[in-house]
Amino acid sequence: MNPGKIVVVMGGPSSEAEVSRRTGKAILDALLSKGYNAEGLELNPLSFVADIQKTNCAVVFNALHGKYGEDGILQGTLDMLDIPYTGSGVLAAALTMNKVAAKRAFVAAGISTPRYLHLFERDKDIELKIKQAFSFPAVIKAIDQGSSIGVYIVNDEAELKKSLSEVFAYSKDILAEEFIAGRELTVAVWGNSEQQSAMPVIEITTTSGRYDYESKYTKGASQHLVPAELSAGKTEEVQKLAADAFAVCGCQGVARVDIMLDKNEKPYVIEVNSVPGMTETSLVPDAARAMGVEFPELCEKILALAGFGRE
Repeated sequence: MNPGKIVVVMGGPSSEAEVSRRTGKAILDALLSKGYNAEGLELNPLSFVADIQKTNCAVVFNALHGKYGEDGILQGTLDMLDIPYTGSGVLAAALTMNKVAAKRAFVAAGISTPRYLHLFERDKDIELKIKQAFSFPAVIKAIDQGSSIGVYIVNDEAELKKSLSEVFAYSKDILAEEFIAGRELTVAVWGNSEQQSAMPVIEITTTSGRYDYESKYTKGASQHLVPAELSAGKTEEVQKLAADAFAVCGCQGVARVDIMLDKNEKPYVIEVNSVPGMTETSLVPDAARAMGVEFPELCEKILALAGFGRE
């Protein structure tokens, strides 16, 4: 094994592959700028075991978004190969990737989260169940997608019908959720399930009014206000809620917790992202910079949380 070689795994066949490649390239460039022995690897699930063994690496920097990278599959494979990696392990990755499983963990732990229904494509009267449970607008989500893919905010029955026909193309079961009107916040948290530290709270505003895929990855389409304009007490409350969600899910390394703050300033955890984006428009690098940590140093710290350091 090369004692200092880092392989940044990215891409693959998921719906978030292009974002993953942008994340991976940014990380790889940052590590090379700091003089690390690093290289990139495009994920091919059929040949990954042979591909990663050929690299003889010391650690994998996981830059995969969505399927394989955030659902525990990469993590389990690397565990069997005894190769260390950045970020959360198998259980935390699988739990946070499945929005229904994460919801159940939040509810069981008493973490504030919007009301929800878990529905299957085979269920009868899905539209009626949603209308009986929630007023419009309501939120419909595929349970295992990220980057706001497969997420629909529906304002009436016509939009509900159309969104349901589209969301079931992503997964056979979905999450219907209460819509929380208010301010959109996010908090990056780092550490492990025993000890966590929250970064500055970010408030997200967009030109479209919705933080969707285009707003996330188009320059100028969204604004990140760091730190968010909150009272000291509310900032502490939101950061604690994020750290609690991180711990309940058993996360490791760096994860991002998305939170809505309603009109009465009550915070609700929406979801936890175990492999948050690290592109030039991403949130975690912005939060780190607000703490005086530039992007290359952030990548070094993530490696250190995986137990990797320079010889």
